[in-house]
Amino acid sequence: MCVEPEIRPKPIDESQTQVAVEEVVLEPSVAMPTGLGDNGNPGYTAQLDKTQDAGKESTDALKQCKVIFVLGGPGSGKGTQCEKIVEKFGYTHLSSGDLLRAEVQSGSDRGKKLVEIMEKGELVSLDTVLELIREAMLKEAATSKGFLIDGYPRELEQGIRFENELTPCQFVLYFEVSEDVMKQRLLKRGETSGRVDDNEETIAKRLKTFNDCTQPVIEHYASNDQVKKISSSGTVEETWQLVEQVLNDS
Repeated sequence: MCVEPEIRPKPIDESQTQVAVEEVVLEPSVAMPTGLGDNGNPGYTAQLDKTQDAGKESTDALKQCKVIFVLGGPGSGKGTQCEKIVEKFGYTHLSSGDLLRAEVQSGSDRGKKLVEIMEKGELVSLDTVLELIREAMLKEAATSKGFLIDGYPRELEQGIRFENELTPCQFVLYFEVSEDVMKQRLLKRGETSGRVDDNEETIAKRLKTFNDCTQPVIEHYASNDQVKKISSSGTVEETWQLVEQVLNDS
């Protein structure tokens, strides 16, 4: 099980999106009759069909969306490059960690359940993370030119579930850089960032987690010729030139 340490006030670490330890019970999108089994009850069956049809229609709306998974170790510079892609190409940038944080901060019933899960030291279920991503994509699907799913998938099961249940990804944009460079960047950032995870011990753990969890993902998509590797050891602008070329050609 891959867990990347990142501390916030009862933090929501992006890696906590990886494995379903205990599924969060979400409120149904359409109210269902209570106290009734299906038992051929026409009212129940009609309501169930309506709910399933609504879910299918919403998922179908995502089938034509262009999706790029964005992967890279901590300090690879992928966040900066995602910002530039959004500005130049009009993509929508989504991060599972950001979506979880936003849900908690919203004070919604689901957000409160997420807090309870993490206070117990448990991991947020993959079903919940997929639902958050799906909802975020649906909000932008009509106008977005594509989606950058940042830091996802952390594990192969995440990618397989996403593609089976939402939509196939076009390719994986993988920011490749040596561990030494990533470590130097993070330590430099730690001098001013105030982030508790920008220290040498935690950085080493984060890099190990990334390598252990993400390499099987890269290998899987590479076997299908779906990985676009970007050398991000250079400056921001040097890396951007490579990214821009990949996006222009795709």
